[in-house]
Amino acid sequence: MTLSTIRIDLDTLPDQLDRSCPSVVAEVVQAALWEGGIKADCSDIFSHLKIDLPTAQLAAASAVLADLQLI
Repeated sequence: MTLSTIRIDLDTLPDQLDRSCPSVVAEVVQAALWEGGIKADCSDIFSHLKIDLPTAQLAAASAVLADLQLI
């Protein structure tokens, strides 16, 4: 299985997400992706969110992230 990684700068998060708690934001994003049927692993790494997911689910993940206003 081929994996892809999406990185999102914490400074670009929309106002409705609490930038002061990046681990909670990562949990919320991961839950939304899982709810959308995407087997992703999301974590906070220093200044960004790191989302690892199967490349085959990249388009579906993009739709979920767009709904969350992250991309």
